[in-house]
Amino acid sequence: MCWQQVCAALASDQYDVAVTILDAAMSVAQPAQRARLALYLASVQSLYGETGMADVQSALALALSSDAALGADPLYQALASEQAARRGETVEVPIELRQAADPLTRFHAFCTLNLMMLPQEALEIDLPVAELPEHLRWRLRSWQADAQESLGQTQDAAHLYAEAAHLTRGPNRAVMLQEQSALLLNLSQPEEARRLLEQARALYTGRDPEEGLNLATWYYLQAQVTLQLGQPEDAFKEIQEAARLEKLGGENSYGVALVRGQVLLHLGQHEKALVAFEEALRLASDGDRPYANHELGVALLDLDRPVEAREKLESVLQEPGYPYIPEVMADIAECDYRLGRLAEAQQGAEQALAQGAVVPASLVLGNVALDYYHLEDALEHYERVVQEAAPESRDWVIGHQMAADVMAQQGFLNPALAYAHAQQALAHTPESDDWYVTLQDHLRKAEELLGHSGGRTLN
Repeated sequence: MCWQQVCAALASDQYDVAVTILDAAMSVAQPAQRARLALYLASVQSLYGETGMADVQSALALALSSDAALGADPLYQALASEQAARRGETVEVPIELRQAADPLTRFHAFCTLNLMMLPQEALEIDLPVAELPEHLRWRLRSWQADAQESLGQTQDAAHLYAEAAHLTRGPNRAVMLQEQSALLLNLSQPEEARRLLEQARALYTGRDPEEGLNLATWYYLQAQVTLQLGQPEDAFKEIQEAARLEKLGGENSYGVALVRGQVLLHLGQHEKALVAFEEALRLASDGDRPYANHELGVALLDLDRPVEAREKLESVLQEPGYPYIPEVMADIAECDYRLGRLAEAQQGAEQALAQGAVVPASLVLGNVALDYYHLEDALEHYERVVQEAAPESRDWVIGHQMAADVMAQQGFLNPALAYAHAQQALAHTPESDDWYVTLQDHLRKAEELLGHSGGRTLN
């Protein structure tokens, strides 16, 4: 009966009430019953993660001192294993814990396996969400989402976060919606991510002092959404707000510094972007460092510092688990191209293309072919960029610019296609850009060949 009251309090996020109920019950319980209640207290304290580790250890010690036989209890073993995993220790999770009759034991066994970076084994535990008390149902889905993400199953993870959000409320629901939106950003679905962030924002009341860092994460994600939707000025305001809220909460995160750098790159402020990426690298964990070095390498390339860029990018190649190795190879090929090493650039870009970095590798291959005056080959590569790059993206615009220029060098053999390329590029090229006048000239000449009397748009 006591555990049911505790679960009811936890379902309403009344953690202090839950602990008070358990403390009161333990103060009058017999030793064997007190030991069992101490295990439940350890389970509650484990919800605080690393910050609750000392309290969990105290509760487990109380359980054992109250009933030494409890050391063989599956729930005790599952909780003790989870704490060991949080300390970075390797522990065995025997089949008895993975298949225990008690769903609470199986839940903590799941957490242990996931903490030990064994997501597939964790997901193999049979744990229907309906068997768990309400306060653990959304947490199970969140743990399962984390496991699926570790396995590279991003879409499945996003669905699980959606279920987690459905199973909770208030601040926890906001966090789950934000986790889902982060995955949708990785899946290049910014509009859907923005919809979820709108739902999450409505859940912040401004009355809870602990909202600050979660709201900082909200602005960090919103900045990425806004940037993906082509609004870097608004994205800059949002990432600055994320940094302000983090500072108020006593934090300074790698992620915010990284996104600030990305936004500054899009704003053409390359030197400031470089400073932001260097800060991100300083703040990065071992797992985050290759991402920061990759961004830093690209920023150095944009500043036409290919030697330094190559050094940063080569360090990323030493990280076999980094998911964007083909793109790094393409960026290194770009460094070689800038350094005049055309043969090395072509070879590197061909390898990157074969491994899936279609757009950046094709840009390098097009540039190399153009330098060799292999115009047909160059056009083929730039056409591939136009087909594969995100519409209106920087690479997409460059693809159209270069394709139009190559067709002009060929003598406008296909004036309609040359016109189309020049028209698309011109629509997304500012008048201050050197390309603007060149594209206008290409457009006029193609138009003359087509016999146009005005600037009619081709369909």
